[in-house]
Amino acid sequence: MFSRKSSKFLAYFAILITVGTLGFYFFGGSEWSLIDSFYMTIITLTTVGFGEVHPLDDLGRLWTSFVIIFGVSGFLYMISEFGAEIIEFRVYQENQKKRKISKMKNHYIICGYGRMGAVIAKELHEKDYPFVIVELEQDKVDKITEIGYKSVLGDATIEKTLEEAGIHKAAGIVVCLNNDPDNLFVTLTARSLNHDAFLVSRCSQINNKPKLKQAGANKVVNPYTAGGHRMAELLISPELEDTVSLSLKQGIVDLAIDEVNLTNLNSFHGVKIKDSKIREEFNLIIIGLVNGDGSYEINPDPELQLTADHTVMIMGQKGQLQQFKDKFPSHT
Repeated sequence: MFSRKSSKFLAYFAILITVGTLGFYFFGGSEWSLIDSFYMTIITLTTVGFGEVHPLDDLGRLWTSFVIIFGVSGFLYMISEFGAEIIEFRVYQENQKKRKISKMKNHYIICGYGRMGAVIAKELHEKDYPFVIVELEQDKVDKITEIGYKSVLGDATIEKTLEEAGIHKAAGIVVCLNNDPDNLFVTLTARSLNHDAFLVSRCSQINNKPKLKQAGANKVVNPYTAGGHRMAELLISPELEDTVSLSLKQGIVDLAIDEVNLTNLNSFHGVKIKDSKIREEFNLIIIGLVNGDGSYEINPDPELQLTADHTVMIMGQKGQLQQFKDKFPSHT
């Protein structure tokens, strides 16, 4: 459709230039050549304001007026038609996007594309999980489209917007808008539309956590508390690879993960994992093992023999991990 209309307008202006050139050639008199006539037609159509190539009589000026009228009106009509084509193309793109989203299932919905939403989207994209972003601001949706993520432009507090994002078939929903009242309302709406999806909500004020839980959130995350705790752990124990905090009824349990190189730990050389006594003595778990050639194993076989080339990844409570390091201080 777009190319057909382009051809139509090109044909229109080609005919107009041809007719205009012939008109000036015949009405101009003996002084007008075809080149002069063509040039006069072009400067008339483009309205650049140049003077007449040769003096024109009344008939020539009348012809010039007709060329201007048909040229300007044709140009304005062309702009309006192209504008309509662009709008139709955008509507077509939007409908195509909605059709693709409507076919998704077991996907994830991210409500809000702020700093937190952007990080979550990048993580899901890198792990090849299907997801849709619901965002209210057009400029952010344009940015999301440029990246290649699927998105829905609309207010996440409105049921119809969440339905367009395929909430009824979603496996999980994360709500990370800018304020707690909106997060609470979206959480409540999302849970009413999908009773089974795992729902994670952000809260800025820690005292709003119980309200979000009551609204239907399975997990509530305070980015400031979580980030501050993580930074404190790194400050206190910079040698640890990672830390995880579990909030239980009995209190907070701090788990840590560390890498232990066995090069200088002779007591583990040739010993099977199940005979290493790491679990029995320190209540630590070997969750991974890196071989000398760089390959790795997750949840290695208890029958596997440890060697000097191995680096083991050990997880457990921070205090018990420290006891292990105190007893075997020679690891690097």
